Amino acid sequence: MVILKRPIITEKSMKLAQNNFYTFEVDKVVTKSMVAKAVTEKFNVKVLKVKTINVKSQTKSQKRVRKLYQTKGLKKAIVQVEKGAKIALFETPKTEEVTVTTAEGEPIKLKEKKDFLGRIKVKVEKSAVGAAPTTQRKVIPT
Repeated sequence: MVILKRPIITEKSMKLAQNNFYTFEVDKVVTKSMVAKAVTEKFNVKVLKVKTINVKSQTKSQKRVRKLYQTKGLKKAIVQVEKGAKIALFETPKTEEVTVTTAEGEPIKLKEKKDFLGRIKVKVEKSAVGAAPTTQRKVIPT
């Protein structure tokens, strides 16, 4: 039986992760002691507390067709680990700033950001020191 199905990564769970609380979706028949044992074995951390929440299924309507469907219910487990222990799945990516000069001599800041899967996202920003050059127009009398 699979005890830990997946980590739940939302804004709320990421704020909880900063305070050593980690959220997982678990199987419906799992007990708190089974969750604590699975997290300890899988992530090598000491578990202090486990809180479980049963989320009910919902009835929703489709957008274009007049039909209703039922979503599946799930069980969440919020696990508290001891201070100093971290689970790598919930770590926020760190940004690195690099300054590059263009052919015109303008400095440009590049921000590299890695997500938890290791993919790199690059954001380009022009620095205030090397603002974009202004274009000057010459008026020729006719």
